[in-house]
Amino acid sequence: MVRTGILNPQINSLLSRVRHTNTLLITDRGFPYWPTIETVDLSLVDDIPRVLDVLRAIRLNFTIGRIVMAEEFCPHNSPSVVSEFAEAMSGIEVQFEPHVEFKKRVPLVIGLIRTGDTIQYANMVLESS
Repeated sequence: MVRTGILNPQINSLLSRVRHTNTLLITDRGFPYWPTIETVDLSLVDDIPRVLDVLRAIRLNFTIGRIVMAEEFCPHNSPSVVSEFAEAMSGIEVQFEPHVEFKKRVPLVIGLIRTGDTIQYANMVLESS
């Protein structure tokens, strides 16, 4: 029995299959469903869990080389939200691009983890290093 770290068996399985430069997507509750992409749906109620909850848990034993987010994230959210995300992503290269371009990355991900997050444009693609 797993006693520490990520307890969810689907997430553990997904993470173990992500290799060098492969990508993984963490999304908010409103992200469109992609039937061809393995999805682990953790959404419970609004904001439980949040994208940052999943990111913080994954960072404990998953090496992230780069995070890609929609450039719309910063102007659509408060400075305190932007700051909280910056702190959680500290030490990782972050790239912002138009949301339209961001969505072009979706078909290439190994899997998707859906959260209950309600923060606009909180979705992020994690590239393993």
